[in-house]
Amino acid sequence: MAATVFVVDDEKNIRRTVRMVLEGEGYTVEEASSGEEAIARLPDMGADLVLLDVQLPGMSGLDVLEAIVKPGAFMNRPSVIMISGHGTLQDAVRAVKTGAYDFLDKPLDRDRLLVTLRNALERQVMALEVEGLRALTHGRWEMVGKSAGMGAMFAQISKVAPTRTRVLITGESGTGKELIARAVHRESPLRDKPFVKVNCAAIPPELIESELFGHERGAFTGASQRKKGLFEQADGGTIFLDEIGDMSLSAQAKVLRVLQSGEFTRVGGEQTLHVEVRVLAATHRDLQAGVASGHFREDLYFRLNVVPLKAPPLRERAEDVPLLARSFVEQICKENGLRTKPLSDEAIEILSYYPWPGNVRELRNVIERLVILSEDTIGVGDLPEEIVAEAMRPQASPPPNIVGLELPAEARALPLREFRDLMEKQYIKAKLEDNAWNISRTATQLGIERTNLHKKMRTLGLHRDERLPE
Repeated sequence: MAATVFVVDDEKNIRRTVRMVLEGEGYTVEEASSGEEAIARLPDMGADLVLLDVQLPGMSGLDVLEAIVKPGAFMNRPSVIMISGHGTLQDAVRAVKTGAYDFLDKPLDRDRLLVTLRNALERQVMALEVEGLRALTHGRWEMVGKSAGMGAMFAQISKVAPTRTRVLITGESGTGKELIARAVHRESPLRDKPFVKVNCAAIPPELIESELFGHERGAFTGASQRKKGLFEQADGGTIFLDEIGDMSLSAQAKVLRVLQSGEFTRVGGEQTLHVEVRVLAATHRDLQAGVASGHFREDLYFRLNVVPLKAPPLRERAEDVPLLARSFVEQICKENGLRTKPLSDEAIEILSYYPWPGNVRELRNVIERLVILSEDTIGVGDLPEEIVAEAMRPQASPPPNIVGLELPAEARALPLREFRDLMEKQYIKAKLEDNAWNISRTATQLGIERTNLHKKMRTLGLHRDERLPE
């Protein structure tokens, strides 16, 4: 479709001339003779670009520009090019600072006008593409879950994120420790500043100090020029030290110095540098055991462990598997340009019974395989054999949230769906009894809405005076 250009000028001859030039190039042209008319018509017009005169009767062009660029004024804000026959350098500077793409003098040069319009529209297209990529990237780093464990995690993040305090994130591999770190940064006052991730386990010990703190030219063989370290790159923002339990003792000493004073020196350098950085760290190792064995500095451990956050393993939040699986399907389909494929209820049920030793990372990898290899719908037949076998194995333990409940002897002979319903009924009944049938408290522990708990109780036939089969 042709781009729509909105020409706002009180001189009729200027509007007519510009219309003739632009329509000859395939543009759709709309006109207005005042700032007030432009503001009234813009929201419903869907203009891609506004050619706006500085001097207008009543509301000035610069005032119209400020109204256009005001945050939230337009869902898709048009680009603005200011024009003037009596413009000053001060007007041009103010217009560009306010948000105009460019400033053109009258009489308008035809070629310059067309080039400027084309460039402004191309930049607008690129900005939309970047925004789409940013939204896709943010979706990839989004944490998903409604379980009690994730609810507690979200609550902790909301408390610690607005501060500048250090956070130590622990948990098994694949539980999403990096997602937690990114969420802390995203909800902090530093959200628009750099977020620099360092995988301490992936950097050779002999290079870790150079990567973190930089080096001077000639500091070692191959150091042909000065290099800024990752702490310098993160200055003013957040640095995430992933798998810090694998860091060498010499590098730990330098990190400790940065945490204490914000100061460091580059490898091979003498100048003391200073940075303001928020430090988040993560590890799957037991750092206290590392301290006891001498592999991790005790003073660094206490400096990092100001606020501890533990990422729960997926086996402890099996109720989040359906949400995660469907979210991954949507993400992976978008990333690969595929139509979203639905997951059958039976496939979701079997996925929920698998213990996921590789946690969320393993689940995502499996879903990616299913999306690529399956047909229109992902069913039980598409699932890996080991996952189906684990769910169907008679001696298999039920999901972690129902371990310990007493089951009728005939339970193992039930079909999978009936077994699941029985387990759900037993589990909810036990939780209700633990909380003296307090609906709100039970719903919070289950990680579901109060209204959903009432619905489940009605569906399962649960009443306070009911006695389930022994």
